[in-house]
Amino acid sequence: MTRVRVFSSADALARALARDVARRLAVNPRLVIGLPTGRTPIPFYEELVRLYRSTRVDLREATTFNLDEFLGLESSDPRSYRAFMERHLFDHVNIASWRIHFLNGAATDVGRECLRYERAIARAGGIDIQILGLGLNGHVGFNEPGRALAARTHCTRLTEATRHANAALFGNRVSAVPRRALSMGMATILQARRIVLIATGASKARCVERMIEGPVTPHLPASFLQLHANAEVWVDGAAAGNAHVIGN
Repeated sequence: MTRVRVFSSADALARALARDVARRLAVNPRLVIGLPTGRTPIPFYEELVRLYRSTRVDLREATTFNLDEFLGLESSDPRSYRAFMERHLFDHVNIASWRIHFLNGAATDVGRECLRYERAIARAGGIDIQILGLGLNGHVGFNEPGRALAARTHCTRLTEATRHANAALFGNRVSAVPRRALSMGMATILQARRIVLIATGASKARCVERMIEGPVTPHLPASFLQLHANAEVWVDGAAAGNAHVIGN
């Protein structure tokens, strides 16, 4: 069963997660961390930066892999997920640039780029802790709901709901949001040794309940976390909703 932890607020969740990562880095400075983008993890990144500035976390030897990137955007494009991560985390901490890994949204050979990313993860020894956000439609990364899910890193077509959710990065113009993206696949995500999915706000409550208590189905990609032996769902009270809390 997926372990659920409920926090008093989104900020309390962010503080706890940042401290958790800091403790694990103190034990294993070469920790390999999978990272998400989106609004939900921003307080976590802000807290990590705060811990770094107070010398309570050291990221020099850590390695990161981001989950996804928009297809067709250069890494220097301010609308890219790489630019998002630099604004919110990487420009403010001491992680070595060569230890930061992203999918290349401007790649001309998408198949080769996806294979390159899988090999890079393997060379790093796999992901120690994969942090995930949760889309309103149940997606993780850019693994969108459908009749089937791609196992490995792949190119995917974004749903209209996901494009709407990302419109803020594109001047609130949904029409400007790319229709395709590159993403780690569900099998790649599930190979992480530990997974922590974070969800905050009442808008996520129904999805949290379905992913924990409903069937495992590609129509709700996050439900596949039920199959992982070391997956945790961290929520604030609003996102917990009516979900049954299995652990704390």
